[in-house]
Amino acid sequence: MKKLLRKAHAKPLKQVAALPFRVGADGRIEVLLITSRDTGRWIIPKGWPMLGRKAHRAAEREAFEEAGLKGQIAASPVGWYRYEKRLEDGLALPCKVRVYPLRVEVQHERWPERDQRTLQWFAPEEAARLVDEDELQRLLAGFAAGPHDRRA
Repeated sequence: MKKLLRKAHAKPLKQVAALPFRVGADGRIEVLLITSRDTGRWIIPKGWPMLGRKAHRAAEREAFEEAGLKGQIAASPVGWYRYEKRLEDGLALPCKVRVYPLRVEVQHERWPERDQRTLQWFAPEEAARLVDEDELQRLLAGFAAGPHDRRA
């Protein structure tokens, strides 16, 4: 743990996230937010890079574990944001999160963290207002302004 803390204070720790989205029948994009397990605030599925998996594949895995999502994930990030990960002992680790768009094709009824989170679809502009991180707010708002035919 001490090594992790030293590393985090030298430069932010890296995480990966999926930005789940779908295009409605009206052509409008919706994004899925989930609640964090600890505070219940709105976030996107994210986690640590996984040994032996490319970053976008790790983000895809997090989307399944945290929200039961499957679909087409882009190999290139749409952006990134920073936040402070709070540990149980009160310490905060600075993290930089690369965000990969995930066009959702299937939302499973059962998944590993189903009983620990709430999920809800939002217009990107509304999702941007609900998340706490300024850079994630800008990323979501920019995603709303982007092309509607986002191919992963």
